[in-house]
Amino acid sequence: MAENRISASLSQTDRQAVMQAIASIREKLPFLIGLTIEERKSLPKLGDKSRAFVAKALEVATQNPDFLPRSFDLSEMRRDVELFEALYPVLLSLTQLQELVNDTVMAVGSEAYAAGLMVYNYAKANGKGTGLDAVVDDMGRRFTRKSRKVETQKSQV
Repeated sequence: MAENRISASLSQTDRQAVMQAIASIREKLPFLIGLTIEERKSLPKLGDKSRAFVAKALEVATQNPDFLPRSFDLSEMRRDVELFEALYPVLLSLTQLQELVNDTVMAVGSEAYAAGLMVYNYAKANGKGTGLDAVVDDMGRRFTRKSRKVETQKSQV
C-alpha cells in the first residue's frame, strides 16, 4: 500500500463540537455578506500594499475634515477601517485552517481511493468463483467509458 500520511478519526462528538464552533463564529459575525462574481470583480481591493494608503487617508481626513464634503461620513470610514483591521487576522487564521482541512481531505481521500483500487484489483485477480463476480463487475463500472461512437449516435438521434 502507498504511504499512509494520515491515520486518524473524527468522533461524532468532536465533529459536532467543530460544527458548533463554526456556528458560533458565524453568530459572532452577523454582518458577513456574500458577493456575486460581478461584485467581486468590480470592487476596488484593499490589500497589503493599500493598507498604508488607507491609514494615511483616514489620518488626513481626521485632522483636516474641513475640505471634505458634508456628505462624506468620516465615522463610517473609520468603522470600515477598524472592521477591516479586526477581521484581517481572522481571515488569515481561517484561510490557514481551510488550507489544512482541504489538504487533509485530499490526502485522506487519496489514501482511501488508492486502498479501494487495491481491493478492486485483488478481488478482480483472486476473487473468481468466490461469489464476488457481481460485486467486482459493479465496481468495474466506475472505469467503463462510453465510446465516442455511442455518444455520436445518441447526439444525432
